[in-house]
Amino acid sequence: MWRLLLFLSIFPLVLALAVRWWFGLRVLAREGRRLCRADGARWARLPGANGGMVAGEESAREHGVRLREAALAAWRERAPKAAAAREGSKRFGMAVPPLTAMVAVFAVLVAKIPLTGGIAIILAATALAAALRLLGLGGELRAVAAEVNAMRDLRVFPRLDDEEAVAASAVAEAWNDAVPPVLRLLQP
Repeated sequence: MWRLLLFLSIFPLVLALAVRWWFGLRVLAREGRRLCRADGARWARLPGANGGMVAGEESAREHGVRLREAALAAWRERAPKAAAAREGSKRFGMAVPPLTAMVAVFAVLVAKIPLTGGIAIILAATALAAALRLLGLGGELRAVAAEVNAMRDLRVFPRLDDEEAVAASAVAEAWNDAVPPVLRLLQP
């Protein structure tokens, strides 16, 4: 039974790490270092930016992080229930794997379950957290896409290459954040 649980847990974990690398880390490595110049006055008019200004020239990754934060803020205003569900799955992914690890370690130490069972339980909890984060990613990606469209309409970045790099970085940041923090330790 423990081996079956272990086997069923490994597949979603490998899938989550592969998806994070392909859509997140790989794109950030390619586009994230590009220096981009933004128009601060136009940036302040973005929905969710709350009048915040950006520095003139920063990396596409830094602009992408700010764009994603603005998208999440606008999403919280437009659809508070969906945004709250996303935050709940994020908190679940942060809390459940470490707490499950503590319980499993104590269960193994008092000899209630075998070591294989403890490892299987920890991996199953982490796989569940990763699956919930990935399943809830669609709403966040739609929010980022809406913010990217607003950014393009306002012409925040004078150069099209900068605009594309920031848009790709914002989406990649969403994918990068789509796995629980425990799994992020495996991929720097």
